[in-house]
Amino acid sequence: MDSSSTSFIKESYRYDVFLSFSGEDTRKNFVDHLYDALQRHSIHTFKDDERLKQGKRINDQLLKSIEESKLFIIVFSKKYASSSWCLNELVKIMECQNSNNQIAYPVFYDVDPSEVRKQHGQVGEALAKHTNKETGKWRKVLTEAANLSGWDMRNTANGHEAKVIKLIIERISLELRSINVNLDDNLVGMESRLQELEKSLDIFSNEVRMIGIKGMGGIGKTTLARAVFDRLSAHFEAKCFVENVREVSKASLSGLLSLQRQILLDLINGQGNSVRSVHDGTNMLKTKMRGRKVLLVLDDVDHQEQLESLAGDLNWFKFGSRVIITTRDEQMLIAHRVKWIHDVNLLSDNEAIALFCKHAFGKDLPVQEYEKESLQVVKYAAGLPLTNKVLGSFLCGKDKHEWIDALARLKRIPLKETLEKLKLSYESLEDDYKEIFLDVACILKGYEEKEAISVLESCGFQARIGLRVLEQRSLITFQRSLLAFDDDRYLSMHDHIEEMGKNTVRCLHPDEPKKHSRLWIQEEIEDVLANDLGSEVTRCIRLKLTPDIVLEGLGNMKKLRCLIVVHRHEDKDRDDLVKIDEVGQYFPNSLQYLKWHYYPHWCLPKTFQANNLVELHMCDSRIKQLWVGGKVLKKLKSITLRSSKLRTLDLELTPNLVTLDLTCCFDLVELHVPVGCLKRLTYLSLYQCERLKSVSFIKDLESLENLSVSGLHLKVFQDIILCHPNSNLQVLDFGDNDIENLPSSIGNLHKLVDLSFSGCRKLKSLPESICRLQHLRVLDLSGCDIEEFPEGIGQLESLEILGLIA
Repeated sequence: MDSSSTSFIKESYRYDVFLSFSGEDTRKNFVDHLYDALQRHSIHTFKDDERLKQGKRINDQLLKSIEESKLFIIVFSKKYASSSWCLNELVKIMECQNSNNQIAYPVFYDVDPSEVRKQHGQVGEALAKHTNKETGKWRKVLTEAANLSGWDMRNTANGHEAKVIKLIIERISLELRSINVNLDDNLVGMESRLQELEKSLDIFSNEVRMIGIKGMGGIGKTTLARAVFDRLSAHFEAKCFVENVREVSKASLSGLLSLQRQILLDLINGQGNSVRSVHDGTNMLKTKMRGRKVLLVLDDVDHQEQLESLAGDLNWFKFGSRVIITTRDEQMLIAHRVKWIHDVNLLSDNEAIALFCKHAFGKDLPVQEYEKESLQVVKYAAGLPLTNKVLGSFLCGKDKHEWIDALARLKRIPLKETLEKLKLSYESLEDDYKEIFLDVACILKGYEEKEAISVLESCGFQARIGLRVLEQRSLITFQRSLLAFDDDRYLSMHDHIEEMGKNTVRCLHPDEPKKHSRLWIQEEIEDVLANDLGSEVTRCIRLKLTPDIVLEGLGNMKKLRCLIVVHRHEDKDRDDLVKIDEVGQYFPNSLQYLKWHYYPHWCLPKTFQANNLVELHMCDSRIKQLWVGGKVLKKLKSITLRSSKLRTLDLELTPNLVTLDLTCCFDLVELHVPVGCLKRLTYLSLYQCERLKSVSFIKDLESLENLSVSGLHLKVFQDIILCHPNSNLQVLDFGDNDIENLPSSIGNLHKLVDLSFSGCRKLKSLPESICRLQHLRVLDLSGCDIEEFPEGIGQLESLEILGLIA
């Protein structure tokens, strides 16, 4: 999408409007006012005393000017027919009207249209004074012109001259706009986006509206705003397109002031020159703009102060006005109470190829010889208009070998112009949000939202607000899985934004990975570790396990906070995959987040103090116990050891644990949980830990919200679950156990949302008290042999799912 605006009229016309009038009785009154209004609305107008050059014959100059004008306004007055020049103008005007698709509009100033049409009254008297042979021709064109649609001053707007002029301006502007209604051929995919935006603009509504256009850099926000501005500006009494608000306002101390002056100049007849401060400018805008219906575009706004100074509130504007704001920051629009916010979508594949080809070949489709390479470019651009345009223009006229070289270069060196545009959004972030962005770009793209939040929070970030800020700045998106059963959201970002983030990490030392804050390229990681090049600079690593990797090299990364080891499932049983001495393996004590599925050793290294560790993930691992000897880990909040070989775990060492997931730890025999321990635990899964000797400690977990004890062959519900009114339990999976009945006190678990007794085949009945669980949405009794339901089961007003499969 080309951001340049298209010309207002076709190149074949020099003037928008030609004014035909009798100077003797209208030059210094009506025509003067009309001409001034046309000029103020940027309608390029020919008026004989303004445009004729000295030394030219008036007749020749007039004929040429008439031919070069798209529209004509003919002001019929009492003395119009007295002038042979006026009548000859009219002959030429009607000739053009009839043959060249030019349009004439009559204005009957102080004469009745019928007088002009039939040449009666004062018009007839004036015409009778001419004795030459052209009188017949003049009569004919007077009749033709009088039959055209126009304005009768005496019967329009109660004769108010100013109101009639306003109507004329609106009609002329609309006609000129219709000439340009077809968008620039280089604008691709714009029409559908315009139509969607115009619905929110609803220009025929009399209310004041602010509309936000939001999207990542280079996606076409300015282009869309410019296109709608050109298309709809004729409906307003004044218009102003303020470009580069961010850049101008920050360029100097008077940047905002200069923007205020521009708005005042364009919208309020040049009253901005007297403004001396932003405060004065704000006050003047607040009071002066109420007098005119305006269209105002504020392009590339990035700070709340800019909006407060340029368009502070809806009550600044006259009814019917529209303010369009383009930005990368959705939160700024929300804070400014902008009701209508439009996201600009990426180009579809068809739109992208059309845009690229217009710039590369001057047509919609690729040249056959370059079709393969064209598709590669479009794939690289990933729907971003800026990249399609820049690469199309760059490759235009180059030969096949140069195309191939350019594409190969893009794989190593990102497109500079795109990166610079995108990096503006990154540079405007607070420092901690920058760190979160770099973690996502280099490590966490594609992660499920909850897991990404968990990683970032473990590393000390306020992840939820951070990710929200990145989303509002159009740096990340969240996408739903295509799988019907998966309702989770996944972190995503445009390929070029990811590229920009990774380039930000690499740019200062492109050939020295040891100096990069994040490592994600496998070859570079193996080289750094093998050659003992690790340094304190590195904060995050995501590596794949290979037989020859040398993990001892992690020891030099004294400030490493996040380590993610990716293990291919098919290699999980290979004993030779990691050739490292168990005693020699070394994790930096700085680690806050450690994830290593299929961890091959029976315990963590003795050298790993883990005094900064917040979250530990070691699913499907061979680990039997975490540590040899006692280590009190006060910062550890989450342990996930699903399907591991764990046998015993001393939870006295983890007093601040919030999450404990031991799902399918079939070898687990003992959990050491002293009384008063795990006061903060909210999530506990012991699913299928059938060898576990005792779970009586569960009833002392006062903060527990989510519990799974399915498959433990438990016989007495109340021995495990303390059903008191202060319980925080929301999710309880008690399936595949041997209980025969439930206590009436289960009705005290009033926060329960999801309750499962699936597979409890000995359970024959439910207590009436279960009907008091007013927040219960899911009740799974699949595989139970319930003989009779409580009479009040219908009182479960929130229940959405009742599982009864045998």
